[in-house]
Amino acid sequence: MFQFHEEVTEEQIEECFREMKSMIGTIPGLLEMEHGPYESDEGLNEEFTHGFIMTFDTPESRDLYLPHPEHERVKEIVVPRLKRVLVFDFEV
Repeated sequence: MFQFHEEVTEEQIEECFREMKSMIGTIPGLLEMEHGPYESDEGLNEEFTHGFIMTFDTPESRDLYLPHPEHERVKEIVVPRLKRVLVFDFEV
């Protein structure tokens, strides 16, 4: 989950997710990614504004994704725009 800095524009947020999706087909084992803004009346998002799920074919592919050069490139675009990030990995 992401909480973007207040000054980050919608266009910059869209760029972040576009760049993240571009890793599919470039990073082995990254199968798909879904994302979107928080859309609930519950108010339990603790100021996180956007969420995403990345699906990998194996836990090993997920682990290899972390240091991958393309992931590092995308992080240079996304991370400076984030106030907070929460990552929660799980297996189905």
